[in-house]
Amino acid sequence: MSVIKIENLTFSYYGYVKPVFENISFSFDTNWKTGLIGRNGVGKSTLFKLLLNQEVYQGKISKSVDFIKFPPNIIDTSKLGIELYKELVSDEEEWKLFRELNLLSVDDNLVYREFEKLSKGEQTKILLATLFTKEAGFLLIDEPTNHLDMDGRKIVSEYLKSKKGFLLISHDRDFLDGCINHVISINRNSIDVQSGNFTSWYENKVLKDQFEINQNEKLKKDIKRLKESARQSQIWSDKIENTKNGVKVSGVKPDKGHIGHQSAKMMKKSKNLENRQNKAIEKKQNLLKDIDTKESLLLHSLQHHKDTLIAVNNLSSYYGEKQVLNTVSFEIKQGDIVAIYGCNGSGKSTLIKILLGLHREYIGEIKSASNLKISYIPQDTSDLTRSLNEYIRKQNIDETLCKTILRKLDFSRELFEVDMKNYSDGQKKKVLIAVSLSKPAHLFVWDEPLNYIDVISRIQIEEIIKEAKPTLIFVEHDKRFVEDIANKVIQL
Repeated sequence: MSVIKIENLTFSYYGYVKPVFENISFSFDTNWKTGLIGRNGVGKSTLFKLLLNQEVYQGKISKSVDFIKFPPNIIDTSKLGIELYKELVSDEEEWKLFRELNLLSVDDNLVYREFEKLSKGEQTKILLATLFTKEAGFLLIDEPTNHLDMDGRKIVSEYLKSKKGFLLISHDRDFLDGCINHVISINRNSIDVQSGNFTSWYENKVLKDQFEINQNEKLKKDIKRLKESARQSQIWSDKIENTKNGVKVSGVKPDKGHIGHQSAKMMKKSKNLENRQNKAIEKKQNLLKDIDTKESLLLHSLQHHKDTLIAVNNLSSYYGEKQVLNTVSFEIKQGDIVAIYGCNGSGKSTLIKILLGLHREYIGEIKSASNLKISYIPQDTSDLTRSLNEYIRKQNIDETLCKTILRKLDFSRELFEVDMKNYSDGQKKKVLIAVSLSKPAHLFVWDEPLNYIDVISRIQIEEIIKEAKPTLIFVEHDKRFVEDIANKVIQL
């Protein structure tokens, strides 16, 4: 057992006003299977960089283990998987690799193929198997699920559950529940460490947030009442003080000593009320700092005069000699929320591209309603470079609306002026989501929209879909998201 201890950690990126971390301290055990949770941009990947000593920081990080990053940096992806194993591990005991591959249900023969020709899911599993053969190291695992289908995520989750300890960044709630026993949450102004899985952490967070909201409301009322009481006490004190030099009452002069005593009592009462008020204000200021407000998103779904928007009949498609779609038939009617489900390589993205007219190598029949307006979220974010404002204008959408949606997704105003090439993967994906939501459409087509998206934002997206009930067809491997929103499934 070993403890990783972080003390008074402070770090800022050059050119950013707000520091990513400011004087934070926490610790965690290397035997823990720990999930690192937080909104996009709060510093999860940055923390990995600091642990790996890739950035200069203030403070102290104490550890007695070597950190190993997943995914590793691979320069030459044309090499065989087995060659990469030997490079990364410097170990000739290949049986260790095959032991781990077996646990991940990976065909041994895949390591004798060029790494770059493997699917993203196969690459993920081989790299995890490779790095977990390093028995002396402690893995920092950054978003391993992004290219895994549901079955693959379940396998990897069970695999990680069998391991001794790691620190894992993931936004897939079911995946986290399946493999972690501790949570480190990076909040707006603090870091929490607690035992349990994602669900127990989120339940605690909801209860804590609600308690703080209730306390905040109570203190607001208390402060208002105390202010009014203090004001009244001051008024009475002033009135009493003014009677010192008043006229005789029934021929008797005012008792200035008594009046002064009464005035002093009222002034003291007023001061005590003011002190209680200030204490209540101080308590109130310590609340709500870490609360993630899930503001309702905006989505403009158009009604079409036809009920059936798309009809597909006996659709097949090939890449070279490989068949990726085989006689697929379905209809999309208004109000349908359709999940396309299948393992990696089953043709999900190909189907999306055919529906959008981006892939024309197919046989079969596709009928679309006339003048159909479609809003699309692609998987790839590599086109997002240069100015956000310029990109929004090119999309021909309302800039104010798009930025409002981004702000609701916890996108800081500061990022509006930053070149998009410097955005995190999650921030880039939020831009694509905001653009899609800003486009009035009869049909929304989303290809893995949640890759890199934080948990709170996922819940926000779920809620707007449930509320707005758009016509939507999508590919997504987040099991909980699919089960929560889809009313129809296309199995490939």
